[in-house]
Amino acid sequence: MADNVHADPEQAREEENQKLEKQLAKIRNTILVMSGKGGVGKSTVAANLALSLAREGFRVGVLDGDIHGPDIPKILGVEDVSLTGDGEGGIKPVTAFNTIKVVSVGYLLESRDTPVIWRGPMKHSVMRQFLKDVNWGELDYLVVDLPPGTGDEPLSIAQLIRGPAAAVAPWAIIVTTPQDVALLDARKSVEFARALELRILGVIENMSGFSCPHCGESIDLFKAGGGLKAAEDLRVNFLGAVPIDPRIVRDTDEGRPFVMTDDSSQANMAFARIVEDILRQTAQQ
Repeated sequence: MADNVHADPEQAREEENQKLEKQLAKIRNTILVMSGKGGVGKSTVAANLALSLAREGFRVGVLDGDIHGPDIPKILGVEDVSLTGDGEGGIKPVTAFNTIKVVSVGYLLESRDTPVIWRGPMKHSVMRQFLKDVNWGELDYLVVDLPPGTGDEPLSIAQLIRGPAAAVAPWAIIVTTPQDVALLDARKSVEFARALELRILGVIENMSGFSCPHCGESIDLFKAGGGLKAAEDLRVNFLGAVPIDPRIVRDTDEGRPFVMTDDSSQANMAFARIVEDILRQTAQQ
């Protein structure tokens, strides 16, 4: 006799929704790190935020939602590995720095150079599977590195997490640079978060001046203060400004988040204040 357990598509869909709901119920806080455009350092912020939270003793996971540019494995130093089963029908996440659970489309590709050539439904399906089938366990924070923009992909991921399966609305962080073109797109991201009823933690102005490694003075390569102005205009919190530091580039390329290095640098001190603000806000939910 044929197995009719999943013959009814509606029943199968309901079972999947229940499994997703059960998974999301184990996650206390979800933080969506987003940007209006690419190239503003969103993935770097997401990776360093995850490690900062883990170093505070929290249970942390990172979902790399940037399907076409999955940079999280590189930044966290866990490249060239593959996802495996957990022995219970689920997916075992990769572990970074012995504490952070990581999942990325990068772990499904044949090589680092393999492009992801998928249409929207396929991308939605994979993100749903990562949320539903990965054995995240109990987490205090799931940091999601969203793809840039406000189109189909970030909308799909945000709705999966924001849907009826979520006990509380996810948090959102908008990353920008001081340039007018980046700020224009960042403002759209704020309105995107509001439209989805996300809880906005605030705006981070990345690449806010260049911190000279020799004299310590700051040079405004991309202007400065635009992130603060945009946050004030849109009536959202300004989390802080992180200056450009050549050591961040070096550390990122070596798979070592910059918060692991010189605590006395301007970038480290600025990011530490940002993390303090995030912890204060998320503790008040």
